Amino acid sequence: MGFTDIPVALRWSDQDANGHLNNARIVTLLEESRVRWVRAHTGLDSFRGGAGTVVASLTVDYLAQGEYVPEMVVRVGVERIGTKSVDVRHVGVQGGTTVFDATTVLVPLADDGRSARAVTAEERDVFSACLVETRPGRGRRGA
Repeated sequence: MGFTDIPVALRWSDQDANGHLNNARIVTLLEESRVRWVRAHTGLDSFRGGAGTVVASLTVDYLAQGEYVPEMVVRVGVERIGTKSVDVRHVGVQGGTTVFDATTVLVPLADDGRSARAVTAEERDVFSACLVETRPGRGRRGA
């Protein structure tokens, strides 16, 4: 399956004084696309409800100037499935140009809402169908 393209409408507040995408607002676009991506996949209910998940790490490479236009596409896929975390890759594209390439490390929470839990077999199956290439320069990490 690989990447899933998620069209995201840009809001007036996403732009800076020069009419470009504000770099800090990119993080909001990552979150919106990731939440919509998780909701679109059957078998990830535990990532939506219950104790949920937390973002343990977020890295963004800004590759081109983003423009304030009606929408952009964020391509979402899975870089790595660990024992207690999943690395989700987000690639923002406007008019064929890659604007950003980012990775978010998600950690599912146990019932106590504080400690990490293992990725379930069902979640692992869903994430495996969404595997994509690792972001350049990132390499593979351990579990």
